[in-house]
Amino acid sequence: MTKADEWYASREIWVEERRLLRRIVRATEARETWKWNQPCYVWGEGAAEGNVCVIWGYKDHCAVGFHRGVLLSDPEGVLVAPGKHSRAMRKLVFGSLEEVEAAEGLITAYVEEAIQLVKDGREVELEPEELDYPEELVAALEGDPELQEAWEALTPGRQRGYVIHISDAKRAETRERRIEKWRPAILQGKGMHD
Repeated sequence: MTKADEWYASREIWVEERRLLRRIVRATEARETWKWNQPCYVWGEGAAEGNVCVIWGYKDHCAVGFHRGVLLSDPEGVLVAPGKHSRAMRKLVFGSLEEVEAAEGLITAYVEEAIQLVKDGREVELEPEELDYPEELVAALEGDPELQEAWEALTPGRQRGYVIHISDAKRAETRERRIEKWRPAILQGKGMHD
């Protein structure tokens, strides 16, 4: 049994829907692998490997998330951003097993287009984003040279993830706790999802 098999077997919500989504995705050229503590579907090998999609289960829906979603043509107009801060990822959303069954051809078409994007070497080109650093993070970086050095070594995407996470807290105390919680990961050069 693979990690992915164990993962799917341990799910408690959207069980049948995710199994069907998995079967649909695996019927394409996408290969199932393990990233970010979940199954991930990729195309290619080694340096040519590229992320195609993931399968998610939320409280009120399940979804197929596409890493290069903004590049998909989306002729049906059904792709949505997974969250308010999503810039590249888009997802197909389903509320029942019947919806997944009815959309099998559509899902396959979107997965195949996502695979073609990887084959063609297409990447999402994002404009640099001006991040609004919360004052607690500015103070922490200014007051801790070790943290500042580690922060500057992080990739822009990792920095963005931390800034968004810390800024989303409404209270200053919560922002300070988040900075302290993530300090060890930042010092190790890790992002929030590493």
